[in-house]
Amino acid sequence: MAALIDRFGTDWLKDQQRRLGSTPYEMLVRAIVGQQFSTRAAAAMYAKLADRFGGTVPAPDEILADDPEELRTAVGLSHAKVHYLRALAEHVRDGQLVLDELPELGDDEAIARLTAVPGIGAWSAQLFLIFSLGRADVIAAGDLGIRRAIMVADGLPELPTPAQVDVRAQAWKPYRTLAGMLLWRSVSTAPA
Repeated sequence: MAALIDRFGTDWLKDQQRRLGSTPYEMLVRAIVGQQFSTRAAAAMYAKLADRFGGTVPAPDEILADDPEELRTAVGLSHAKVHYLRALAEHVRDGQLVLDELPELGDDEAIARLTAVPGIGAWSAQLFLIFSLGRADVIAAGDLGIRRAIMVADGLPELPTPAQVDVRAQAWKPYRTLAGMLLWRSVSTAPA
């Protein structure tokens, strides 16, 4: 970690958080839309979604009022992603997921509430804690960029498993978020 800090510094961290920062709801919509896409493809798909709703993130009621098939074809979403967007909208609208409560919860409870929504897995929940809630000690152990960066930094012959990343990350407590950001930076794969 010291070598990565020496190489990259930390001045860029605030800009990274600001660039990714938005409302908690918008971050979750972006996470669902962008899953399994490159940064560029995810941004393009999100732009199409926003354009469909007047250039802004669609509110839960707007997503639920839209015809699912028309939304899917207009934006280029899969059936699953439309289902996940609608599930998020229903959870937020119906109060099953109260986003304003998440900052008061511990990491594990916040992740449990987020992952109760179909389409939001552990990785998306961890990134939400990092970028939306500003948590200092979260590592997205399953993230491919982090795993690749550890492989390169440690000279490993293959990608470490998420469990191996978790073990490795114990040494970085209570600053695992900073470690993850530096690892992303080292392989130029910061998530969007």
